[in-house]
Amino acid sequence: MPDPKMGILLWSQAAEWPPMLDAARRIDRLGYDHLWTWDHLYAIFGDPYQPIFEGWAAISAWAAATERVRVGLMVGANTFRNPGLVAKLAATVDHISGGRSILGLGGAWFGLEHEAHGIDFGSGFGERLDWLDESVGLIRRLLDGEEVTHPGPHYRFERLRHAPLPLQPHLPIMIGGGGERKTLRTVAKYADIWNVFGDLETLHHKIEVLRDHCAVVGRDPATITRTLGCKMVIRDDPVEAQRAWDALMVANREPHYSDDAPWLGPPAMIAETLRGYLDAGFDGLIVELPAPYDVETIERLIGEVGPMVGARGG
Repeated sequence: MPDPKMGILLWSQAAEWPPMLDAARRIDRLGYDHLWTWDHLYAIFGDPYQPIFEGWAAISAWAAATERVRVGLMVGANTFRNPGLVAKLAATVDHISGGRSILGLGGAWFGLEHEAHGIDFGSGFGERLDWLDESVGLIRRLLDGEEVTHPGPHYRFERLRHAPLPLQPHLPIMIGGGGERKTLRTVAKYADIWNVFGDLETLHHKIEVLRDHCAVVGRDPATITRTLGCKMVIRDDPVEAQRAWDALMVANREPHYSDDAPWLGPPAMIAETLRGYLDAGFDGLIVELPAPYDVETIERLIGEVGPMVGARGG
């Protein structure tokens, strides 16, 4: 089994910039493959009005402050920006980073931040996913150097072309989400990377749905990198891992955490859990870390768990 690709997502809520930048530099030094943050304007766990940093500005700073790790948003809110602007942002970050940008995109879901900022949230999730599909197709063409004229239905371009193009000959696009009718169809059409959360049984089914969409559009599903999203705290004692997670939730003003269950325990347990997803066809994982960022988990994931599940572990 090849070494799994490992990434870290640093929550941008309840954060201060110096430790957020320090964590990014540590992740780069340790040899992680990719580094992410959210694209949200309000905090999505706990108090929505607590401090949170803007995503594109954060990854632009990381691009300049790191040397090897790839950077991106997990995932960019398609509703926030015109797709022509998004293509320009992605190409700019690619130049800042020396060719290490990944463009993450999703349909967007958090109504409160849209309402507060006066951003069009559409008639529902279905319409936003239609917008996403239209947007990603346009962005792909712009990143590939085409001149684009497009009459709608939602976006309109007239002889739009961009320079400079990204440094990468093919800047990768990640699509996040598991919606079976629309999101996975967009993944099949355009994504280089697919990121999704869920238990093994659910994701076995999602993989089959993605294969069906790929067959319809004539895409080899093996050309789409699959990454698993998860949360974890690594400690030798699972009780101590739970205490550490609970403290992180307090720091994020989230007393009633009810999202997907974090992986809490020693490296061997984490490796066994991850191995099941790798055997199912996933290529790696992206671990979400709440602020203040847990250095022990950052170091032990790549230093101990990675060798247990990859070629380095025999």
